Amino acid sequence: MHPHKSNLRGIALMIAATAVFVVNDTFLKLATDGLPPFQVLFMRGIAASIWAVPLVLLTGNGKSIGQVADKWVVARNSMELFAVLCFIVALKNMPIADITALGQIAPMLLLIGVSLVYGERIGVPRMALIGLGFLGAVLVAQPSGAGVSPYAILGFGTAAGTALRDIVGRKVAGHIPGPVVALSAILVVMLGALACHLLFEQWVVPETRHLLFLLASGFFLTIGHLCIFLAYRQGATGAVAPFYYMFTVWAMISGLVVFGTFPNALAVGGIALILLGGVAIVLLDERRRRLSVVA
Repeated sequence: MHPHKSNLRGIALMIAATAVFVVNDTFLKLATDGLPPFQVLFMRGIAASIWAVPLVLLTGNGKSIGQVADKWVVARNSMELFAVLCFIVALKNMPIADITALGQIAPMLLLIGVSLVYGERIGVPRMALIGLGFLGAVLVAQPSGAGVSPYAILGFGTAAGTALRDIVGRKVAGHIPGPVVALSAILVVMLGALACHLLFEQWVVPETRHLLFLLASGFFLTIGHLCIFLAYRQGATGAVAPFYYMFTVWAMISGLVVFGTFPNALAVGGIALILLGGVAIVLLDERRRRLSVVA
């Protein structure tokens, strides 16, 4: 396949992935209306497993399904669990665009983490862009005289957990298929959410609407994992990665259309800074990679 066409397919798959992930989050937020957040996350895990297991089998990865328990896969997905537990509580209590935007600083935290753990040099331009992204996050969080909202702090926790997930994910063996790693993430999050529910919540009998929301959420979560996996298979990372930030755009549309909310002027400015910093870092890294190849 021609590289240009391959990249276009990868970009289209990344845009689709971000869209269906936000659809998943939208159904998840709708389900928290009347149900405790950890119970919602546990039930979403059941729904996602119903879709994810056949997906693993249909993609020809049935022989690798035992690797859901690989130690590095489980370690990676334990970080995912921390991120998602923070996210679900914040999602119940914050506008979807705001919590999504805070999560978008994860790649910036990843750069800092990789620098600390693996000694990779960040450089002045990337540090400046990271600072720009953090300024945007502060504008989204909008601390008052009483401090930052606890739910905004959970938004930062979501980003930190996601960055840790990707740092630990570097240890996952290359031969373990992406759909198997995704299935493991669904199972680890489901069991972790069940433990938190038993510790902190009382079971609430779900209504039919809750079950439908969660079944849909599980479906779109599974499709999102598949799309993002295929996106990086089809296109070059440098071409595809900037479109990861479409998450925030879709979340703003969801907030407006489904929930009738839109970020205030400060938050919109903060979201713009996060998007600018994140995309610029990706493009800067791709330029460095190309120069190193030429050299």
